[in-house]
Amino acid sequence: MIIMSKEGIKSTTAEMTAPAIKKVIRIDVVSDVVCPWCYIGKRRLEKAIAAASDKYTFEIAYHPFELNPDTPSSGVNQREHLADKFGGDERYQSITNHTSSVAAQEGLQMNFDRQAVLPNTRKAHVLIFAAQNEGKQLPVAEAFFKAYFTDGVDLSTDENLINVAVQAGLDRTVAETAIQSHSLLASIGTQEHEMQKLGIRGVPFYIFNNEYGVSGAQASETFLKVFDELKTEPKSH
Repeated sequence: MIIMSKEGIKSTTAEMTAPAIKKVIRIDVVSDVVCPWCYIGKRRLEKAIAAASDKYTFEIAYHPFELNPDTPSSGVNQREHLADKFGGDERYQSITNHTSSVAAQEGLQMNFDRQAVLPNTRKAHVLIFAAQNEGKQLPVAEAFFKAYFTDGVDLSTDENLINVAVQAGLDRTVAETAIQSHSLLASIGTQEHEMQKLGIRGVPFYIFNNEYGVSGAQASETFLKVFDELKTEPKSH
């Protein structure tokens, strides 16, 4: 912009400067909806993204991982399963109390006592995958975490799975069709196998720009450091 003044022609440098083009960071998140540290990591990552949103544009995609792939479709008793896994009821109480305390520091409420059923999560992953094409993947993923950990929703039933996804914005017809699709169910297994081929054996796991992997629910500050260390634009898949 040019301004006429008594001193002559002046330019407003700030208005002449072209806005900086923000670097794009793609984040592929590998997680399971019954993984408490995946939910904690999700919130920590979101805080880092919010803090760096003035410097970067983020593209986020969720990928499936089943912590308990052999769980029957009807699910199992959550407390009994975890007590057996952790080494007894006392250890179960100690670990879940600690996890809930850490979650609370991130603004999350985890009510393990409300959740009776540990579900098979493949159908939940189908709906999260289907939501991606509808631009609803992030809210649907969030809804499943909240439904399981905060609200104690039984995610072993198709009705509850569909209702959670629909309430998060997924079209009901899309949800009902996806959850009955044998090809989509098989696709989740294929995607999980691809993650395993990358050496991913636990979740949460984060892949930045297809070149940098981070394991675990890291602190927001760690994610911020990763953002600044990335040197390239996302590589093509």
